[in-house]
Amino acid sequence: MRLRALLDSPSLGLRLLSGEEGLDRPVRGVMTTDLRDPSRYLSGGELVLTGLAWRRGPEDSEPFVRILAAAGVAALAAGEAELGPVPADLVAACARYRMPLFSVDEKVAFATVTEHVVRQVSGERAGDLAAVVERHRRLMSPGPAGGGPDVVLDLLGSDLDLRAWVLSPTGRPVAGAGADRLPASVRTLLAGEHLAAVRAGRPGPHRAVADETVYSLFPVGGPPAGTEGADRREAVLSALSGWLLAVEADADEWPAERLDLLHGVTRLVWAERERRDAARSVGRRLAREVLELLRAGAPSAEVAARLRVTAAALLPGAETAPLWQVVVARLDWEGGPGLPEDERARAAGALLEEALAGPDGGRDTADGAAVVPAGGEAVALVPLPAAPGQETAEEKTGEKAAGEEAAGRAAGGEAAGEEAAGPPAGAEGAFAATALLDCLRAPLERGLDGLGGPGGRLTLGISAAVHSPEGLRGALEEARHARRVAAARPGRVCAAGHEELASHVLLLPFVPDDVRRAFTARLLDPLYEYDRRHRAELVPTLEAFLASDGSWTRCAAHLHLHVNTLRYRVGRIERLTGRDLSRLEDKVDFFLALRMR
Repeated sequence: MRLRALLDSPSLGLRLLSGEEGLDRPVRGVMTTDLRDPSRYLSGGELVLTGLAWRRGPEDSEPFVRILAAAGVAALAAGEAELGPVPADLVAACARYRMPLFSVDEKVAFATVTEHVVRQVSGERAGDLAAVVERHRRLMSPGPAGGGPDVVLDLLGSDLDLRAWVLSPTGRPVAGAGADRLPASVRTLLAGEHLAAVRAGRPGPHRAVADETVYSLFPVGGPPAGTEGADRREAVLSALSGWLLAVEADADEWPAERLDLLHGVTRLVWAERERRDAARSVGRRLAREVLELLRAGAPSAEVAARLRVTAAALLPGAETAPLWQVVVARLDWEGGPGLPEDERARAAGALLEEALAGPDGGRDTADGAAVVPAGGEAVALVPLPAAPGQETAEEKTGEKAAGEEAAGRAAGGEAAGEEAAGPPAGAEGAFAATALLDCLRAPLERGLDGLGGPGGRLTLGISAAVHSPEGLRGALEEARHARRVAAARPGRVCAAGHEELASHVLLLPFVPDDVRRAFTARLLDPLYEYDRRHRAELVPTLEAFLASDGSWTRCAAHLHLHVNTLRYRVGRIERLTGRDLSRLEDKVDFFLALRMR
């Protein structure tokens, strides 16, 4: 629309004070502000509404108008409700900068002007706001006529000049802004800020700043934030299972109409979230049946048959039965009344799907894996396509005697040790603990943090890749053991892999705390005390000596010491502790003490 059209609507109560030559300027939006410098919120083409609260004296008018002109504002409209007639110094400043200036009658609310401009601008592009929302609803509907969230967010850009993205709670990009993707660091920051705001009980939209850009974060799904106690924890669980809508704008400056529109968009996006969730129901049902068969000790042939059906559902078109990997996740909350087990398992499952999809969603494994709740945990059954020549599940179970022997080994606890000792050849794409942590740790630590009170913990365990029902039984137990190892570690988000179960690392977390403290104190406290008094760096020297496998020359080179200096320090360690670092037993004791700190 053009500025001239504003004067053609008597209901707006606008009167032109200066700038008649600019009445043919286009208006692309409207913003209300009383900031002395609103430039960071301006993109050009706006009608700026102000109540003049920024003006302390005549000298303030010229800098304010200069800022608006530099930002490419279409016009300024000053209200008369608070301070009376528009000051002459403001009129003169607008004339100098050729800025059209309107006065707004005291009987007319800024919301009335805003609604009129938004309706007219949207009307020229896509009809009024109600029509835009209706278009969004149709585009989100399933079937060939639907376009999904990307089309909805494209309309926000074309109709309202808003760049917006849908992100998962881990910052994974779901939709939005076409090819203009947010950097990974920004996505992670926004996801963490969103979860922290929900954890703190602040109602949305939440304001966040990344790379000097202001974003407004709208929760997608779940109850509103702003409640206390258990309700707040439930809000966090909902946020961990939902999405968020990130808009490159400051919603604090928006009129109610635009906020209502964005909240409507979040409801449409949530419908898409539920649609995608429902599309995974078949795979989840089949995976649940596989887990039930494993729990009941069903014959291998029966498990193999169900695995073939599951593989066909999760990997359509695969020519051979895949390898399988199991990932287990659990979400716990410290202190206070317990949250329902099924809700915690559901939230853990949603986060597990996010981790399997990867930070950029490129693997799309969340659609190719089935995640189901099982006894307070979430269990993911992940198919990995077998390489050419890899032994398949059908071939494995085709030999009855071998299958019975392997089942006997599984019952004796050997299956995880033999088949799940490491990924078989051809297990490309198998997941590792470090990769899952990279997806989850940064955004979730803020959302799960206790903020001075009880907080949440997410722990994960990952099995090796296996290719038979017998191996799958062992892999499930292997993943659960690995998760318990992760749970014994400090931190809000922890993971452990199958490779750690063949190491002393498996044993250390389960040593009672009082035994750990006594053992480490007896060996290391004399060294810490000596270092504190003399700054001798005996503990770092001990660590380096053990890491060098007792090699004097390698350790001295690593520490940039003369070998004689190193020998003096090691001798001091032996005298203080009564141990001999030339003996294997004493080296092992020092090594374990350092690991149990």
